[in-house]
Amino acid sequence: MTLAEWAEMVRAELDLTGDGPVEKADVDRVLDLARDAAHSVARPAAPLTTYLLGVAVGRGADPDAAAAALSALALAQSDGAADT
Repeated sequence: MTLAEWAEMVRAELDLTGDGPVEKADVDRVLDLARDAAHSVARPAAPLTTYLLGVAVGRGADPDAAAAALSALALAQSDGAADT
């Protein structure tokens, strides 16, 4: 089973079927963000950050822009460029 197939099963279980299919690009976006948060902040930051991305997108944020902003924020933590 691919992650996109799993995501489709989850969408069906949550009755999110009216939002269109989950594409590989969607899966890659979330996994890239999770990687950046886990490696640059802390492992538990990965699910929390991706959850908050989902909340933002659900409220109308552009998925690509929001994920890019959060990845930049996470990466800045490992660079020491941002305050915590």
